[in-house]
Amino acid sequence: MMQDLDTDIDAKKKRVKRIIDVFRKLYPNPKCHLNFNSPLELLVGSILSAQCTDERVNQVTRTLFKKYRSASDYAKANPRELESDVRTTGFFRNKARSIIKCTKILDEKYSGEVPFVMEKLTELNGVGRKTANVVLGNAFGKPAIIVDTHIRRLAHRLGLSNKKDPDSIEVDLRDLVPKDHWTYFSLALGDHGRTICKARKPNCGQCKINRLCPSAWTFD
Repeated sequence: MMQDLDTDIDAKKKRVKRIIDVFRKLYPNPKCHLNFNSPLELLVGSILSAQCTDERVNQVTRTLFKKYRSASDYAKANPRELESDVRTTGFFRNKARSIIKCTKILDEKYSGEVPFVMEKLTELNGVGRKTANVVLGNAFGKPAIIVDTHIRRLAHRLGLSNKKDPDSIEVDLRDLVPKDHWTYFSLALGDHGRTICKARKPNCGQCKINRLCPSAWTFD
C-alpha cells in the first residue's frame, strides 16, 4: 500500500476528489442513519444520539415522536416523564434537560421552528457544531461537514487531519473537500466507517480506497 502519500494541501485535495469518485460508485445515495420526518425530529434525535447508537435512538424516537409532535410539546413536558421516555439512550437526565431548554427557545424565539443557521442552532442547549451540521446537512440540504466518531476515525487514518477536537477536524475537512460535497462526503465516509474501516479491525483487503490511504498498510 502507499505509505508516503501527500503532505501538501493541494495534493490532499486531489486525493480527496479521487476518494469521492470511488465513493460515488460505492455509496451513490448515503443517508442519515437517524429516522426523522422534520428538522425538529432530527434535532431531538441528534441530541439523543450523544454516546448512543443510532439504532437505539431510532427505537426510542419511534414512540417519542408520536408523543411529542411540536417544540411546544417538548417545552411543556414533565421533566421526569421525558427522562423516562429517553432513559435507554443514556445520560437521560442531561438529554431531557437539554431538549426541554432547547425547545423552549424554539417555541419562544422561533415560533417552534428549527432555525437553519449555524450560529442560531449552536445557541440552543445541547447543540454543538456536530449536531448543528447533522440538521443543516440532512434536514435543510445545506453543505455541512459532520464529524461523528466514524468521520473522526477515518479522517485520521486517511491523513486528512491529525486533530483530536471534532471542531478542528471539521475545519481541516472544510479546506480539503469541495463545498458542494461536504454533506455527501460526511455521509459516505460514515458508511465506509460502519462497513469497511471499522474501529477495531479495518478490512483493508476489501477496501476500495486502500491505495489512497496512508494507514492501510498498517492493518494488513
